[in-house]
Amino acid sequence: MKVNKPTQTKSRARSQKWKDVRGKRCRPPINSSELNSSPVMARMIQEHQVSVKKKPTVKRLRKKAKSISDSKKNTPQSAVKKSNAQANGNSAFSMDHDSNDSQEWKEYSQFVHGNGVDTSGDLEDVKPGRLEGESLHHCTGRNDQQNHAVLVMQKDQTLCFRGKCFLTCLYGRVEVMGFTIEEGQESYPLFSPASHCPLTIRALQSSDQTRDDQSEVLPILRKYLPSASRKRLLKRIMSNSSVILLEPMETPLTRFLTSFTDLSELFSPPMSELMSAVLDTPLNGLGMIPLVSNIEGLNMSKSYREALNTVVSACRGDMDGCAVILVCGTKNVGKSTFIRILINTLLNHTTSVDYLEGDLGQTEFTPAGCLSLSTVREPLLGPPFTHQCTPEHMIYYGQSSCESDLDRYLESLKSLWRRRPQSREAPVIINTMGWVKGFGFQLLVDMIRFFPLSHVVQLGHGGTTQCAALSPEFLRTAHGHQTHPPAQTAMDEFTESHSPPRSYTHLIVQAEFQGVGRQGTAKHQRTNEHRELSLLAYLSQLQSPDPGPVRPLHSLTPYQVPHTAVALGVIHCEVVPSHMFYAANASLVGLCCLGEKVTSRGGPVMLSQAPICPCVGFGVLRGVDMARGLYFLLTPVDPSILRKVNCLLLGAISLPSCILTTQSGFEGEKPYVTTDYSFDVTGAGKLRVFKGMTRPSQMGM
Repeated sequence: MKVNKPTQTKSRARSQKWKDVRGKRCRPPINSSELNSSPVMARMIQEHQVSVKKKPTVKRLRKKAKSISDSKKNTPQSAVKKSNAQANGNSAFSMDHDSNDSQEWKEYSQFVHGNGVDTSGDLEDVKPGRLEGESLHHCTGRNDQQNHAVLVMQKDQTLCFRGKCFLTCLYGRVEVMGFTIEEGQESYPLFSPASHCPLTIRALQSSDQTRDDQSEVLPILRKYLPSASRKRLLKRIMSNSSVILLEPMETPLTRFLTSFTDLSELFSPPMSELMSAVLDTPLNGLGMIPLVSNIEGLNMSKSYREALNTVVSACRGDMDGCAVILVCGTKNVGKSTFIRILINTLLNHTTSVDYLEGDLGQTEFTPAGCLSLSTVREPLLGPPFTHQCTPEHMIYYGQSSCESDLDRYLESLKSLWRRRPQSREAPVIINTMGWVKGFGFQLLVDMIRFFPLSHVVQLGHGGTTQCAALSPEFLRTAHGHQTHPPAQTAMDEFTESHSPPRSYTHLIVQAEFQGVGRQGTAKHQRTNEHRELSLLAYLSQLQSPDPGPVRPLHSLTPYQVPHTAVALGVIHCEVVPSHMFYAANASLVGLCCLGEKVTSRGGPVMLSQAPICPCVGFGVLRGVDMARGLYFLLTPVDPSILRKVNCLLLGAISLPSCILTTQSGFEGEKPYVTTDYSFDVTGAGKLRVFKGMTRPSQMGM
């Protein structure tokens, strides 16, 4: 495939393979912007806050985390200095620091060895539960000059928040979404947007009970806090204390998302949580808004925790081959959240987890409409749009549902599974759609028969699973779309000639979180909005990794791709060849690699049917030049990979309307957006606008 280099002059452009005129891109880090709140709103919320404390609802599997410091970077240099133990069990404090630090040690030593009696009156009774109100102020120190905060947490204390930040564990251990973060590891990005359940940070018990907390914490605090804050926080250091560093986060992803008017408050609390937000803490200036205890974080039921324990224990034990876990259940029951917690928990004990995406509408690592096989090596500490990445293998199906072509859906999944090395020992997690009725249930039966499963986790709510229990016994007689139970005769009941049931562990999980079984109705919480966020996050990779203003897509220089170098296909509907360019212009296309060479007789190459072929990424076809025979394409895919692309596939996944309607720098009508248009042309139509109306089926009617 040949691609011409874009030029701004009349000089002749030499034809070449996918020439990149913008330079090599780097994958952007994950960041976010600072939240702002008005003083009036802050005072109003303070007056109406409810400070009812309760025990935390987030419970984590109590497994010792595997050290992953070897694979981490940006390790904080805490310069911790061990103290010399004395015969009476006290510590000999080193006095080789400045006079202020020496005085701090003297005061803290008197407090620790004076039976824990604090004469200053600053230290209140430490209780497990949500950090909020005065308790949050007492255990937080802020360094305004370096714009970060240090938080001291005791065992089982939690911090639930909205916003985004970098978290570094300076001392002890904390847990977020099932993943254990220990001292010596890198900084991890935390995302808690209004589109999903708020994140909760939980302090864990120290893995080393023989440590001398007093002598180790002061050098850490000295590095990050001024003297006054160090003195106050030292008094809160106890056995099983954890110390974390919280820093603001701002990256091309967050800058690009919040540049759109409708997404400017994405990382702020939704309207339902505004009265429970704490806006006067040292954390607010970092982009974090703590929530009081009447706002529920992640709620894991007893069956939820038991299923996690069972699967993780099986993966850690001796198994004949690797564990293959299929997670299924109806819509809005928490499958994706369960999978994220399971992956994070497994990453405490193993270096990687394989993930097979089977949910076209709510994908985890790619824009919607994709089936993919990924290897996960880093924890997932946010919703899907915060960790978009390129899978090892991907097939672009082109629709958010597979009901129009069930066979292509199943064959695509089988093709991805065959690409996975069978010698790999990493556990595999398979995600499925929320379609559990009719043909959707038959697809589940087929998938259980196709893959060598060790566990089937079936989520439900209200005491039922909303479909038949997919136990090994049920699979003996169940009919799938492509598979059927073995034929049996009347004599099979009295003989052992019939096939035994498939051997796997069937686990039923009852979800009990608020709003289970119903789609979110607040802003950013609808499934179509989640799909748009994932696609916008993917397109944010086109932005420069350097700080600066957001560049609209029309200001970026596209690739020039000859019509004869690639084939063009529409995979979700029938389009006559003469209208193919109209359909593809200003649309999202999958960049795919056909097995055979594309040959042209001098004109564009059109595909007559949807192929099942590898997809390496996506691009925006921003223009078609019929005179010169060129496609103009924007994509973040590396040029070395683009050289292999010989097919552009157009599906039903459309660009978010904000991409087209918020183009800046134009006077008059914006490109691709017009009212002076003939709707008599085949395929013409207005932009679809989702008005947020709730269907009767979503209201239980």
